[in-house]
Amino acid sequence: MRWCRACILPDTRPNLVIGADGVCNACRNHRTKQAIDWAARAAALDDIVTQSKANASSYDCVIPVSGGKDSTWQTIKCLELGLKPLGVTWRPPGRTAIGQRNLDNLMGLGIDHIDYTINPKVERKFMLKGYERLGSTAITMHLALFAIPLTIAARWCIPLVIWGENSAFEYGNANDAQTGFALDGAWLRTYGVAHGTSAADWVDDELSAKDLTPYFWPSDEELSRTGVRAIFLGYYVPWDPQETYRVARAHGFREAEAARTGYYAYADIDDDFISLHHWMKWYKFGFTRLFDNLSLEIRNGRMTRERAIAIVCEAGDQTPRRDISSFCAYAGISEARFNVIAERFRNPAVWQRRADGTWYIPGFLIEDWRWT
Repeated sequence: MRWCRACILPDTRPNLVIGADGVCNACRNHRTKQAIDWAARAAALDDIVTQSKANASSYDCVIPVSGGKDSTWQTIKCLELGLKPLGVTWRPPGRTAIGQRNLDNLMGLGIDHIDYTINPKVERKFMLKGYERLGSTAITMHLALFAIPLTIAARWCIPLVIWGENSAFEYGNANDAQTGFALDGAWLRTYGVAHGTSAADWVDDELSAKDLTPYFWPSDEELSRTGVRAIFLGYYVPWDPQETYRVARAHGFREAEAARTGYYAYADIDDDFISLHHWMKWYKFGFTRLFDNLSLEIRNGRMTRERAIAIVCEAGDQTPRRDISSFCAYAGISEARFNVIAERFRNPAVWQRRADGTWYIPGFLIEDWRWT
C-alpha cells in the first residue's frame, strides 16, 4: 500500500491514484478549486435555473433528499434560487429517530415531498444478496437513491434533478476537469457505488424484474427525450462539509451526540446500516470512513496530517458492533454468519496473517497499530 503524503488515503481506494510526487488525485483535484471562476459557475447555474423554470409545467426540479446536512443545504440553496422543488427520498429500512427528525425539519422548509418505501421483503432479500455476493449492504441503497429521483423526474417531465456533492471529484475519481459534473448512465456505472452492477444484474429466481422496479434507472435516451438534466450543485457552488453543516444547522438541522462512523457527528446519522458499508472498506481496502473524513479536513486546511494520524490512533478499532447486531436481526442471520461473510472479502493484496492467526496490514499508515 502507498499512502498519500498530503492526506491519509491509500492507493487501494477505488479510482484513487498517487502520483510520482506522492500526492493523490483527490488532493490535486481539491487544489484546482482555488483557480475556479466561481462567479462564472454561479452565472451558469442561474442560466440552468432560468431554463428549468421556463421548461417546467409543475415542479422546477427534483432534489434527492435524506434529511442530512447536505440535502438540507441543497434544499435551502434551491429555494434561495427561486425554484419550486419536489423532494424525493428513498426510505432506508434502518432509518433512525434523528434521521426522521431532520427529514421532517427539511420538509418544513417549504417543499412537497415523496418518501418512497420499497417492499420490505424485497429490500431485505436484496440487501442480504448484495452483502453475500459483493460484500456490500449498500448496493440497494445506491441503486435506489439514484434511480428513484431520476425516474420520478422522467415520468413527470421535471426538467432538473439537483444533487449536492460530486463524490467523483471530491474523492479523486475524476481525471478530466469536466468528468462527472452531469449525472448520466456512465457516471452511475462508474461512481454509483453498486460495484458496476445495475438492477438487471440482480434479477434471478427469487427477485424478478418487477420486484426490482424501484432500482432501475431511466436510460440516457429517456432522460434526453423527456428533457431531464441531472447536475451536481457542488460543481457550481463551493462544496465543503463544514459549510453545508453550518448552513443546515442554522435552518434547524441537528447532529448526533457523537459520530456514528467516521469523524463527523453530523454525517451518516440517518440510517443504522450505512456504517456497515463504510466498515467493509477496512476488509477490502485497508482504511475506514474516518480516513475519508479526516482527509477532507486536511484538504480544507483545518487539520494537519499529523493530527489526523493521531486521531486515527486515538479511535482505534472502529467496528460498528451495535449496527452489525441490528443488521443481523433485520436480515435474519447470526452475527457469526455476518463475520464469515465479511472474512470472504478480506483482500489478500492488502492483508497478511501472522503465525498466531492475527491479521495485519504490511506498511500500514501507523506502525504501532494494535492488531486484534
